[in-house]
Amino acid sequence: MTVEINIESLRAQFPILHQQVNGRPLVYLDNAATTQKPLAVIQSLDNYYRSYNANIHRGAHHLAHIATEAFELTRKKIHALVNSKYEHEIIFTAGTTDSINLVAQTWGRKNLKAGDEILLSVLEHHSNIVPWQLIAEEKGAVIKVIPITESGEWDMAQIDSLLTDRTKLVAVNHVSNALGTINPIKKLIDAAHAKGAVVLIDGAQAISHLEVDVQALDCDFYCFSGHKMYGPTGTGILYGKESILNDMPPYRGGGEMIKTVTFEKTTYNELPHKFEAGTPNIGDFIALGAAVDFMNDLGLSSMRSHEDELLRIATDSLSEIDGIRFYGTASHKTGVISFGIKDFHPYDIGTLLDKQGVAVRTGHHCTQPLWDWYGVQGSVRASFAVYNTEEEVHHFIKALHKCVQLLG
Repeated sequence: MTVEINIESLRAQFPILHQQVNGRPLVYLDNAATTQKPLAVIQSLDNYYRSYNANIHRGAHHLAHIATEAFELTRKKIHALVNSKYEHEIIFTAGTTDSINLVAQTWGRKNLKAGDEILLSVLEHHSNIVPWQLIAEEKGAVIKVIPITESGEWDMAQIDSLLTDRTKLVAVNHVSNALGTINPIKKLIDAAHAKGAVVLIDGAQAISHLEVDVQALDCDFYCFSGHKMYGPTGTGILYGKESILNDMPPYRGGGEMIKTVTFEKTTYNELPHKFEAGTPNIGDFIALGAAVDFMNDLGLSSMRSHEDELLRIATDSLSEIDGIRFYGTASHKTGVISFGIKDFHPYDIGTLLDKQGVAVRTGHHCTQPLWDWYGVQGSVRASFAVYNTEEEVHHFIKALHKCVQLLG
């Protein structure tokens, strides 16, 4: 259910937003890079270190028990958030990048062989390209790429020819971090499964904008980062189907991921612990649970409705600027608007916006193949979160007009 958000009350929960940058009120529009953190997340992290800092799972004392319960409660919350079949299908990692590398170095190393094909798309973040290049080079596998249209959408007419009996893995993002395109991943998942391929979804940009149901999607892996959903950095999630995770070898060796250890042989722990070697980022994962609560309290449908309205206002206003070129005009998109103006360098625009208190991202956004396709160095990217306001969008547009005047 969509309900109207009290934006003033909401913004009061984010201390960092109430400051000036270069003598101007901060307008933070770099949310695709990382979201700011509400008080509930900050206080959760503070409370852990003040009140019950202890290592988890193996301790018999009081503090260890409290810390373990709080840590595992976050797993329960993530399990509910994405509707995994089992809690133990939720693996804690250091972030989306770490999750993808885990799959590449375990599932990929075990299952890929020479001549096998890995299907990516032009829209992928470097974190969903380089790990597959590394394992493809090691195994002699071949990488194929889904092309896109001018609007920044997959060219779906090419899918049937790209998926073959040699396709063993499809790895694509749910939402493009550079363009905001919402990809039709369900169609691709079904088509890939029909060829016997395994599918990994990079959900880093989707998790704070869209309702994700991994069982309905039927994806084999789904990855995302805590810091892009109002939680701490250094926290991430790998969802994987139980049968596939059980068949994968461990990623790292050490404490917690073992049952028994002798110098002759080690037996490995059950899920999820098999993939969580060593002392984890305990306090930050507990705080990630507070971030999930924050999103649940607002409701993802209400969050998206607010953000999409900001995107519409920004797009309409930017359209009036002479010489603007939009990148990514998909009919289904969320959260992100990327553009260039005349022959101005994106960095120059970003620097001048910063002088006026507006934080945007400039450059290739870790998607260099995408910008090579468009034939440009990169873009200016404004990305929205639930705490942004219409007034901030208007301030951004006004500041951008001044940039155009200064750059001539």
